[in-house]
Amino acid sequence: MAKVQTKDVIEKFKLELISGEEGINRPITTSDISRPGLEMAGYFAYYPAERLQLLGKTELSFLNGLNGLERKDRMERLCTDITPGIFISRELEIPPELIESSKRNDVPIMRSPYKTTRLSSLLTNYLEGKLAPTTAIHGVLVDVYGVGVLITGQSGVGKSETALELVKRGHRLVADDCVEIRQEDQSSLIGNSPDLIQHLLEIRGVGIINVMTLFGAGAVRNYKKISLVINLELWDQSKQYDRLGLEEEMMKIIDTNVPKLTVPVRPGRNLAVIIEVAAMNFRLKRMGVNAAEQFSNRLTDVIEDTEHDDF
Repeated sequence: MAKVQTKDVIEKFKLELISGEEGINRPITTSDISRPGLEMAGYFAYYPAERLQLLGKTELSFLNGLNGLERKDRMERLCTDITPGIFISRELEIPPELIESSKRNDVPIMRSPYKTTRLSSLLTNYLEGKLAPTTAIHGVLVDVYGVGVLITGQSGVGKSETALELVKRGHRLVADDCVEIRQEDQSSLIGNSPDLIQHLLEIRGVGIINVMTLFGAGAVRNYKKISLVINLELWDQSKQYDRLGLEEEMMKIIDTNVPKLTVPVRPGRNLAVIIEVAAMNFRLKRMGVNAAEQFSNRLTDVIEDTEHDDF
């Protein structure tokens, strides 16, 4: 899981830091945002102190209705040693009791011009992306006709050469050799390249080439949702390969299952064209057009008609 600190949020959204500068290096461990309404009323039994706290017009107006001792008590209990930060929306005026507690406990107080709901949505989306589960896979990720195709296989099987041919045919490279993958939700895997090798492609016998320099900015993209895995393997005469495409194999990456095809490699096979067709066929299936099922149904109808004629 990626590490996010309060200062990263301040820089991302250009927030005004009011107090608690000493705490801007505190880690943020969850994307959940807390609006401490019950806490303003004095109920701290289940106070999620490890979350970012968001105070809007409702919370602050209630707080202003309390007497001085109550306000001081609520703010002191709100600012703990693990609270990563407290946000004030709508550029509202900050209670002096909150600033005092913030300074005593080094809890950053940040103010934003955004409305409360808008600010909560922005923070949640940002943190979910940053704190999403991640992994890395040896392979090549290419955007083929809008389909994110992850090409896997043993070293030397021809993944990078196939990716180069796809780029020459107008498709876009995302990552070569190492693909960093993050799971943004239960069904969405986003792949990107490590910064060190971004836009680079290694071709044995030629060396490392910069795809963006050679083919232009339209030949690369920084990230892409992974929709299909194609595993390249050397042709095995003793192995039975799927010839109809009726059975859909899946590959589990983190907690998400992705459709997987196994393509045997042998001299004379144009892998780039095969991957193009696989990507187009994948799109057709998602639109409800399955050629393998249609063929199977027609074959079943022919067999049934033949059996009926025999009788």
